[in-house]
Amino acid sequence: MAGGWAKDGAVQDQIDSTVEDELERARRRLPQGESLMHCEECGEEIPQARRDAIPGVRLCIVCQSERDRQQSAVSGYNRRGSKDSQLR
Repeated sequence: MAGGWAKDGAVQDQIDSTVEDELERARRRLPQGESLMHCEECGEEIPQARRDAIPGVRLCIVCQSERDRQQSAVSGYNRRGSKDSQLR
């Protein structure tokens, strides 16, 4: 049940949109193409098992872990779903 000017189902529509946006962003980050033999960042050899498991891999496990850690530290939140965004 929506209140005010929002139509019925507006909250679920917002949740669905947020999930779809995040899925699309995750899909864009997936590696594509042929896997590299050596890491783009440090030059270390990428193990064959990793290349087989992740087609298009470009980084070794250490460098990928560091990149993931940095990206998660700066990931934002959904302003469309934030009550604070409605107050500004």
